[in-house]
Amino acid sequence: MPITIDPASFKNLRVEPQDDGVWVVTLNRPAKRNALDIDTIEELVTFFSAAPRAGVAAVVLAGSGDHFCAGLDLIEHHDEDRSPADFMHVCLRWHEAFNKMEYGGVPIIAALQGAVVGGGLELASSAHIRVMDQTAYFALPEGQRGLFTGGGATIRVTDLVGKARMIDMMLTGRVYGGQEAADLGLAQYIVEGSSFDAALELARKAAQNLPLSNFAICSAVSHMQNMSAMDAAYAEAVVAGVVNTQPDARARLAAFADKSAARVRPNAK
Repeated sequence: MPITIDPASFKNLRVEPQDDGVWVVTLNRPAKRNALDIDTIEELVTFFSAAPRAGVAAVVLAGSGDHFCAGLDLIEHHDEDRSPADFMHVCLRWHEAFNKMEYGGVPIIAALQGAVVGGGLELASSAHIRVMDQTAYFALPEGQRGLFTGGGATIRVTDLVGKARMIDMMLTGRVYGGQEAADLGLAQYIVEGSSFDAALELARKAAQNLPLSNFAICSAVSHMQNMSAMDAAYAEAVVAGVVNTQPDARARLAAFADKSAARVRPNAK
């Protein structure tokens, strides 16, 4: 059953629907470099739980001000003086939010600038596409803070850069930026100008796909990565059976057959 999202109900996120099915979700704590407190995490859970059923075609995830996200709100963490059990449950809410993003079936394009650090990198790695500008830098400073990652870096960031680089980042505080960061897979795009503008363009392009195709791309691939090769092959066949016979695809297939559809061409140099 379709549901609605009320943008006014969000305080730490700025939630803005566009007229083409794309929604812009902006971390809105610039004075804190958009650090993630528990209220922000709860708002991420709320939005991304609703998005697949609310007709959200794609999301641009951004940060207000000069930084995308500086990670865990260390001041809140210090002041709360949580017990091990309390912080375990905080981490589980982070996982709930980021799993809703990765597995929810709605394309999420992250626009990255400035700090993409600690939990901010965990958040960014939950998006399906990451676009960085020339100011973006990536780090996991948990080792220097007496902490350990709790929002999925050991899973998602390791998938992006490999175990050895992940451990190096945590042990030494190594910072990546520029083309080196893109080459490692921390972002798929690096732009000279605005990462937000580039992310919005990609989101609008993705939003033109059929929703069921996007749902499969943005959920099934991640699920299949968690399976054995045999199970993944079976699951892929089942998903393809459903997606590739959807009635809404008939017109697109007909356009390809009669040569009226756009053809795949190399990118312009």
